[in-house]
Amino acid sequence: MSVPGCALRGAVFAVISAGAVMLGGAALAAADPVPAVPPPNCTAGDLAVASGTVGTAMGDYLFSHPDVNDFFTSLRGLPSDQVHDRVQSYMDAHPQTETDINGIRQPLTDLRSRCDIAASPLGS
Repeated sequence: MSVPGCALRGAVFAVISAGAVMLGGAALAAADPVPAVPPPNCTAGDLAVASGTVGTAMGDYLFSHPDVNDFFTSLRGLPSDQVHDRVQSYMDAHPQTETDINGIRQPLTDLRSRCDIAASPLGS
C-alpha cells in the first residue's frame, strides 16, 4: 500500500499542525454568519485530542526507530515535491514502516473521514 508523502509528513508534524487547524477553523467560523453544528465527536476538542494522541504515538515511534526519525528529520526545509518523492521511495523500500505509521495515524484518518474534514493541514 502506498501512502502519499504529504500524508506521512502531516503525521510527523500533526501536533504542530493542530494549532493551525484550530486557528484556521476559528477564522472560517467567524466569517460564517450561521455557525454549523459539528457532527457528534467532531469538535475542535476532538481534533485536538486525536492530534495529540497521534503526535505522542508518532514521537514515541520515531524515538524508538532512530533510522526513521533521521529520515524524516532530513526532509526539513525541502520543497514539497522533493519531500513527496523521497517519502514515497522510503516507504516503498520500508513497507513495515509504512504500515506502522498508517496504524499510528488511524485515529486522525478516522476522525477526518467521520467528520468530513477534507482541507486539513494535518496531512490530507
